[in-house]
Amino acid sequence: MRFLLTAEQREFARSLDALLTASDTPAVVRAWSTGDHGPGRALWSRLADAGVFGLAAPQAYDGMGLRPVELVVAYVELGRHAAPGPVVETAGASALLARLAALGATGPAERLLPGLVSGKAVATLSLPGGGPYALDADAAGAVLVVRDAELRLAPGHGPVRPSADPARRLALPSPGGELLARGPRLADAVRHAELWARLAAAAQAVGVAEELLRRTVAYVKERTQFGVPVGSFQAVKHRLADTLLAVEFARPLLYGAAVTLAPGDVAGAKVAAGSAVYSAARAALQLHGAVGYTQELDLSLWLRKARPLRDAWGSARVCRGDVLAHHVG
Repeated sequence: MRFLLTAEQREFARSLDALLTASDTPAVVRAWSTGDHGPGRALWSRLADAGVFGLAAPQAYDGMGLRPVELVVAYVELGRHAAPGPVVETAGASALLARLAALGATGPAERLLPGLVSGKAVATLSLPGGGPYALDADAAGAVLVVRDAELRLAPGHGPVRPSADPARRLALPSPGGELLARGPRLADAVRHAELWARLAAAAQAVGVAEELLRRTVAYVKERTQFGVPVGSFQAVKHRLADTLLAVEFARPLLYGAAVTLAPGDVAGAKVAAGSAVYSAARAALQLHGAVGYTQELDLSLWLRKARPLRDAWGSARVCRGDVLAHHVG
């Protein structure tokens, strides 16, 4: 089977690229990292107007319907531009609420989904197995937490803690809060949310990898040593070729997983995307030399996303186990 994006999907990617380019995302990321959410919320509103946050929500709640391929298209662009905020967690929260509604628990979806789709509300999501912290809880109006087989709306959060990526602001959700759902329906909805969040995280990782590779190729063409561009050196070519192969290997797995939405396929795509983004980050850091370590260089905004994205919503070990569980036996 040959899979290609439709003309409409390619135009969607181009429009998001133009929107994000015009938004000066490096400046937005730097503001977000300091706790200044104003520029980020303005960008969030523009992304919502473009339909990004409606791709994991049913039309009954003002969404675009469940459109995983378009979600991948959008999140690759978000990764390419290093867009800050709980974008993956919002997709997971939307999928969780949508699944609960499909199973008959419509109250939480009716209350929260329209605001998430419109961008008027920001949500973050913390599920079992994902660590105790919630991402960007200080910017979210709804901190959704699943613990002890219960979904609750956390009443607040603890202090923001440092992260490998300054734009990923972590905090412990406050215990207790309003009970939204529990029981077997919630367990089913959690699995559904994990699937969509893992797919979105894989797409974001591929986008970050693409941008790291693009910036590194441009740099080695300009940087000279011994009177010639360093990109002409065989060792540099080989390193970049290996990185390109990792990205090109991950991309079809990602889109294939979006088509099937099979748990094993999504887990495999996450493994490949995580490997690609980490490989791209290591190559970018090495080939930029000492300048690659400087926070003032915009490259750092992508470099520091690589490792957290590799491990978020399923580390390589966890995802490989899921691949084996779904494809072997």
